[in-house]
Amino acid sequence: MEGFIPGQEGSAEIVFFDIETTVPNRAGQRFWVLEFGAIVVCPRNLVELESYSTLIKPKDLSAVALRSGRCDGITRDTVANAPRFEQVADKIFNLLNGRIWAGHNIQRFDCVRIKEAFADIGRPPPVPVGIIDSLGVLSDKFGKRAGNMKMASLANYFGLGQQKHRSLDDVRMNLEVLKHCATVLFLESSLPSILNGSWQSSPTITTRSRSGAGKSTCWEETRRKSSSPPSVGYQRSVPYTRGSLGKVTERMKNLLCKAQGSQPVNNLLKHSHSLLR
Repeated sequence: MEGFIPGQEGSAEIVFFDIETTVPNRAGQRFWVLEFGAIVVCPRNLVELESYSTLIKPKDLSAVALRSGRCDGITRDTVANAPRFEQVADKIFNLLNGRIWAGHNIQRFDCVRIKEAFADIGRPPPVPVGIIDSLGVLSDKFGKRAGNMKMASLANYFGLGQQKHRSLDDVRMNLEVLKHCATVLFLESSLPSILNGSWQSSPTITTRSRSGAGKSTCWEETRRKSSSPPSVGYQRSVPYTRGSLGKVTERMKNLLCKAQGSQPVNNLLKHSHSLLR
């Protein structure tokens, strides 16, 4: 694993992950994991190092709706021929174990579901070295200026598009939301007398549902980034820019230069991540 030295302070990679599950509709029903998606990022520059996603066929296929009620496109037919959890457990374990876990509301939901899934197959679950739950971090540091702090509301607030409720898309959206929040907090700390509190006059944020995506033609996708370009036949949809802090307007650039002198804007933005720690 390039750039990672086990036991070295500050060297642990961060894995952003998300799961999609069934939605219990009556007492006594449980959650079943239907999809797992994760990206591994370097904590020093947030560059994506590896990605993985897979659909998962639950033991109780009847618990999956014939038609998706959550606009995520995952139906009984979608997962009917997908691998069972025990078939992908090794990959998921290796991705999560010994890394920093990150995600939105993962402490109350995703972490619990992962533990249950491993218990179902009689295996010990992966163990993180730390957990970053962006729901708690952003509620504390960013405030509820975006509304109810759901990922869909935060993405809408920053103009990142609508949440797709598919694991790999959602984790990349999660990272972009964190980058945008960090940038705004850095700007506000640069000119607190001008920018602090201005968000309180922002319009009310509303969310909209989106029709589900089409059926997936493959169950599993994994990739480790390297210096070589992807093969010609490899195609994927990447809805959010990786390795950047998103779009910064000219007005923001001018404010940064005014507050911090003539330092390059890109150098200043590198320090914004510390505001979310």
